[in-house]
Amino acid sequence: MTMTTRKTNILFITLLVTIIIASSIYPASAHGKKKRLAHNRIKNFQNVTYDGKSLFVNGRRELLFSGSVHYTRSTPDMWPVILDRARHGGLNVIQTYVFWNAHEPEQGKFNFEGNYDLVKFIRLVQEKGMYVTLRVGPFIQAEWNHGGLPYWLREVPDIIFRSDNEPYKQHMQAFVTKIVQMMKDEKLFAPQGGPIILAQIENEYNHIQLAYEEKGDNYVQWAANMAVKLYDGVPWIMCKQKDAPDPVINACNGRHCGDTFSGPNKPYKPTLWTENWTAQYRVFGDPVSIRSAEDIAFSIARFFSKNGNLVNYYMYHGGTNFGRTSSAFTTTRYYDEAPLDEYGLEKEPKWSHLRDAHKALLLCRRAILGGKPSVTKLNHFHEIRMFKKPGTKICAAFITNNHTNEAATINFRGRNYFLPAHSISVLPDCKTVVYNTQSIVSQHNARKYVRSAVANNHKWEVFYEAIPSSKKLQTNEKTPAELYKLLKDTTDYAWYTTSFVLKKGDLPKRGGATPILRIMSLGHSLLAFVNGKYVGTAHGTHEEKSFEFEKAVNFKVGTNHISILASTVGLPDSGAYMEHRYAGPKSINILGLRRGELDLTHNGWANRVGLKGEANGIFTEEGSQKVKWSPLAGPGRAISWYKTRFTTPEGRGPVAIRMTGMGKGMIWVNGRSIGRHWVSFLSPLGLPTQAEYHIPRAYLNPKDNLLVILEEDQGTPEKIEIMNVNRDTVCSIIEESDPPNVNSWVSSHGQFRPRVSNVATQASLSCGSGKKIVAVEFASFGNPSGSCGKLVLGDCNAAATQQIVEQQCLGKGSCNVDLNRATFIKNGKDACPGLVKKLAIQVKCSY
Repeated sequence: MTMTTRKTNILFITLLVTIIIASSIYPASAHGKKKRLAHNRIKNFQNVTYDGKSLFVNGRRELLFSGSVHYTRSTPDMWPVILDRARHGGLNVIQTYVFWNAHEPEQGKFNFEGNYDLVKFIRLVQEKGMYVTLRVGPFIQAEWNHGGLPYWLREVPDIIFRSDNEPYKQHMQAFVTKIVQMMKDEKLFAPQGGPIILAQIENEYNHIQLAYEEKGDNYVQWAANMAVKLYDGVPWIMCKQKDAPDPVINACNGRHCGDTFSGPNKPYKPTLWTENWTAQYRVFGDPVSIRSAEDIAFSIARFFSKNGNLVNYYMYHGGTNFGRTSSAFTTTRYYDEAPLDEYGLEKEPKWSHLRDAHKALLLCRRAILGGKPSVTKLNHFHEIRMFKKPGTKICAAFITNNHTNEAATINFRGRNYFLPAHSISVLPDCKTVVYNTQSIVSQHNARKYVRSAVANNHKWEVFYEAIPSSKKLQTNEKTPAELYKLLKDTTDYAWYTTSFVLKKGDLPKRGGATPILRIMSLGHSLLAFVNGKYVGTAHGTHEEKSFEFEKAVNFKVGTNHISILASTVGLPDSGAYMEHRYAGPKSINILGLRRGELDLTHNGWANRVGLKGEANGIFTEEGSQKVKWSPLAGPGRAISWYKTRFTTPEGRGPVAIRMTGMGKGMIWVNGRSIGRHWVSFLSPLGLPTQAEYHIPRAYLNPKDNLLVILEEDQGTPEKIEIMNVNRDTVCSIIEESDPPNVNSWVSSHGQFRPRVSNVATQASLSCGSGKKIVAVEFASFGNPSGSCGKLVLGDCNAAATQQIVEQQCLGKGSCNVDLNRATFIKNGKDACPGLVKKLAIQVKCSY
């Protein structure tokens, strides 16, 4: 028994004695409330232990469905709605990282306010009735700037990140100690009555461990021991760490951990999945990346059928990388394809199909946690996994068709079960299919961006950033300074200037080749100016951050000035030796001169960190008065600031700004940065990776708002639009071969039974948020095709479908329509009797 456990037991006994004494002194009627409060308080003290099968919370085995929601990537007013939707989606655990550089941006100066109020967020999770996995890190990766490590850490003498290095261990331990002590002081660990049941130290260290050789092995041991010594009241975990030292649990990250995870490194540790990737985060230049709801559902059914105990969706809600918080080249929008999209809206069918998966697995809970597992492999593609408790009727089965493109009919216990390709059917009683991972019987929806009727009467003004030259800046470096070190993560931008003299004989003769300005850069992007005139821009990519800039330039006889605005797009977030990454101009040359190549790399350089507009804070109400703005007339030039005001959009839903006509820069609303925009970086499909940018409602004033945009390229802000965002287009698309919804059954006291009199496949539609169905935009029973928002009639359609759906759904917040041929096909006149019919419905929701 640990010291923490002994303390908890003593406290339990003390409270119990107090209740007994109180009940003998005070009448029950007068003090019943006090007694109930004390009783509830005792129930909230929850010991967390584990064995090779599962975690125990207060001695009870649990099936745990978890989702990553990062408090830093949404606003406090959004947290309750996001957490409610997570809970209604069937989650009982919320996972979050702790963001070191957000909390300690300057050494010794801490910030736990606003979006960074970690304690408030954890308390809210508890209020919503869910547990917490706290990933302390403090290295987190997470596509977050510098992987969560504060920039000042790079400047600690002799430091090597994430190694058996004393300077790094000293600072890491100090921050971890602070966070653990904060959680203890706030009584947020489960044995104290809080929601935290798991804590994580480090993050995916196996990726880089070999690079540090023996010092990597030593560091793993040190980190694990340090964490456990700080607090041993809940289990500690390490993800992607095969050699996690006892008692730390090693966990899996990936898309199919049911098949790729080698398992816990000790038989007495449970099988945990810390990151089931619900999509692929995007970097600028990426095309759309989608992971289907069906594939995620298959992965979790597979995992739990193979003795998995906890699955965590990374991300369940990705949110927004506000300001300069994203890592190198990562978009402002984060994991938008998660079950809850960037705005916190349910992305269907992913949200509801996974919700139904959780319900199906919970119907199997007694069998999974108390039964004896067995496996019957029928062939290479088909198998049956069963959990049966001897001497009882408790039995659950998972029938698997792992063929990627062929359906199958599989016989189990004398019955035939049809399974679509790459699917698992869940049978909580070893008889009844309540869920198939490939068959989506829950609803779909489509996201719409609707131009605000009141917010787009813009009057644009412009302020042009001055282009500095070596005449105004003092030369302070022989060669261009390294960009990360120069900026210290205080801004994205730094100017580099130099000058040189050309004689008449240096320039090509008339009709000759134009000289070339060549700049080799270590990353990330730059704009070049010669004699105050814009020459061009170039940038690297997420995969190859270094790049080459080459442009023909008309130099003049006499003194020429070169000005380079170099910029970063976030710091790196992963890999070994992160403290030795570099960016910025490396070499500068003039080619094509008659006297040969002119190397300016060692010519002497002046630099200036940041822009004048940043220094004056012209994106704020006060700062915008410090410079002279001019009415915008025609396209702007490079390095311009644009200002306008807009009315707060109508409604209560999410708001976005569509950056049509712009290139690259940053956006501020009422002085708050909503992140970097980069619309000019097109994907291979010829489209921007991200065109819309989230403006949280919390950032808006009641009526009037200030919008300021820094644009690096030659933008046309007149095309910008303020949009309302909704998912009011709701659909159901089901087939006759689909199983009824899992809500048709219930398991109570070990008894599995129907909960409705008529168990049937139904089209289910729900608006939510107090909205009602105001229009049926599409309805077809036959062979319609397409996706929600783009449904198309086939050549087989029951004419009565539209009228039937309108009668059952119009004016209601939700409705169900039975998939029954007799309902839609009147007088038995079926134009296509041999066809497996599909019912597709699309409705419009509104207040």
